[in-house]
Formats: sequence, structure tokens, C-alpha cells
Amino acid sequence: LPDIRILTLLLIGAIVMRGAGCTFNDIVDRDFDGKVERTRSRPIPSGQVSLFQAVIWLVILSLTGLAVLLQFNSFAIVLGMASLVTVIIYPFMKRFTYWPQVFLGLAFNWGAMLGWAAVNGKLAPAAFVLYGGGILWTLGYDTIYAHQDKEDDVLIGVKSTALRFGVNTPKWLAGFYTGALVLIGLAGWLAGAGIVFYTAIAAAALHAVWQLSRLDIDNAATCLMLFRANRNFGLIIFAGTFIDSLMKGYM
Repeated sequence: LPDIRILTLLLIGAIVMRGAGCTFNDIVDRDFDGKVERTRSRPIPSGQVSLFQAVIWLVILSLTGLAVLLQFNSFAIVLGMASLVTVIIYPFMKRFTYWPQVFLGLAFNWGAMLGWAAVNGKLAPAAFVLYGGGILWTLGYDTIYAHQDKEDDVLIGVKSTALRFGVNTPKWLAGFYTGALVLIGLAGWLAGAGIVFYTAIAAAALHAVWQLSRLDIDNAATCLMLFRANRNFGLIIFAGTFIDSLMKGYM
């Protein structure tokens, strides 16, 4: 059966550390954000929040995340601390490479390994495969997100996969989503998942097809809508995993 305590701690930790990561990103990118139409109204560049206040908030979130992390076993604690490397380097990558979304994926999906470690006290092939699937998923949805700012990004010298792929974006997205679903499905197979999990994978595949059918890389509103729709993509897979685990526990 799923460990509700660990699931709850992971949920709290994910929310808190996502907030910490976004705050750190906003601090690092404050000068860029002030030059981009969509982001110039964010708290720091708009003057609603001072740099000092942002740093204090970052410290509060980080300490809260640490408090959550310390509830896990020692292996998970060390693994969680190691994730800070990816969180710290990500905001700077858009200055040097057209693939900053790879580094975002490395940071955002660390929880796939951390969750496994929190439950088992070690890692296994399924955790690494799931991590890889998550990275490909992030490459997909964040490329869609990046298309909102591509004109401003060119002007200020910021790089992204949206600029790298251009009109070929749909083909790349199809590859990313396909790869993500294959790897997530493989992770489930390695972990002994059942039919409910694979039904969820099939449903997520249909969701990905729907995204590609609606994609218009030159329509910022559509890009934002599809980016947000990936919450449902993730919830479909999570629900399938959770229900599958419950059913296995009671059989």
C-alpha cells in the first residue's frame, strides 16, 4: 500500500521546494524579467518585492524544505541535498545553451529518485528510468512554455529549446512525449505495475496527442494553456500509479 505519511511529506516538500526554486530563479533573472513583456510584472522587477525580501523568503522556504527532508532516511537526505546542485545551476543555463530545459528537467524531476529512496532507502533501475521519463516530459511542456517569450528572448540574448527547434517544435515534442511515456511505462514494468497503471499511460498518451493537435507555437495564450494542461497529464499518471498500488495492496 502507498505510505500516506511519505506521500504527504513528498507533496509538501515538492510544493515548498518548487517555490524556493522559482524564487531563486526570479532573483537570478530579475534583470532579464524586467525586459520581457510577460515577466516584467513579476514581484521583483515590478518593485512589489525587494531583493532583500525575496532572499528572506527563499531562506524560509529552504529551511522548511530541509525540515521536511530530515524526516526521511539518511540516504534520502543525502540524495535530497544533492539536488541543490541542479537547482542552483539551472537559472544560469539560458545564458549559455539552447537547452536550459534539460537542466530544468534534472532539477524538477529529482523527486522521482527521492521518493523511491524515501520508501526503500536505496535506488533501483526503475527510479532512474522514471527520472529520465520525467526529464523528457519537462523538455516537452517547458518548450511549449518558452514559445511565449521567444521574440523577447532573441532581443535580450536568452536561449531556449523554443528558439533551437523553431518551426520543427511539433516533431520534437512528439519525440519527447513518446520517449517520456515509454520510459515511464518501462519504470512501471520494472516496478511490477499492473493494468491500471498502463491504462493511465494510455490515457496520458491521448492527452499528449490532444496537446499536439492544439499546438500553435505563435499563439502565446495557447502555449500557456497547453503548458498548464500538463498538470492533468501528470495527474493522470499519478492517479493510475496510486490506484494500481492500492489494488495490488488489497489483492
